[in-house]
Amino acid sequence: MERFNNLSRSVKGRVTLITGASSGMGKATALVFASEGAKVIATDIDEENVTQLAKEINSSGGECIGIALDVTDKSIIKDALKIGINKFGKLDHLINNAGISLPTTIEDDNYDNYWQNTLNVVLTGQVNLIRASLPFLLESDAARIVNISSTEGFGATPFGSPYTAAKHGVIGLTRSLALELGPQGITVNCICPGPINTNMTAHIDKKDKATYARRRVGLKRYGEPEEVAHATLSLCLPAASFINGVALPVDGGLSIRRA
Repeated sequence: MERFNNLSRSVKGRVTLITGASSGMGKATALVFASEGAKVIATDIDEENVTQLAKEINSSGGECIGIALDVTDKSIIKDALKIGINKFGKLDHLINNAGISLPTTIEDDNYDNYWQNTLNVVLTGQVNLIRASLPFLLESDAARIVNISSTEGFGATPFGSPYTAAKHGVIGLTRSLALELGPQGITVNCICPGPINTNMTAHIDKKDKATYARRRVGLKRYGEPEEVAHATLSLCLPAASFINGVALPVDGGLSIRRA
């Protein structure tokens, strides 16, 4: 019989830092990881909601600390990491989920501000977290970085060029760092969600959502945040040790549809 490695499919006892954790996919990710036994460092610019999330997880038997964090502020990132590491003693996973979407046209008088703000949060914010977390991740025996991109990182839609450009950048960042950090034992992958029921899509009329899903999505529906969270979890398993540099669509078949 060939040698078989019994690789673990558990994140119990692992420490996971999640940005943008107070709502949507970030909150779902925190809840899913906590339910699987991970110790969660939940961060968000919304201190009230991320604190409430931590209380919810802890009251349900999980382990979580909620910390206010602006991903564009390097000093705050450093302080937040210090608090999280002091609480749980280590760091195994970094989930770069924080994001914003600012619809605009290229002719908008405020375009420069929209462009810079979007890139600061969506792309540079991920770089800030990776650089600050790296010394701790290097000490883990199953270090994982998962960056949240989007199906916008594969294609494009009009009136959102800053967001589209940033999400393309996230995929490029992921692939380059996968090759750079892989030899040091850190896998780097990204998730590319399609249409998901979050605050970013809450303004869209239900009928319009249904029409779009029927025409464009293989599964004929929008996805739920928990479905994205479980895909993220799968990339963080110790058993996912040979998955590196992947941009994984979680889009119900949107990205493969051509008509």
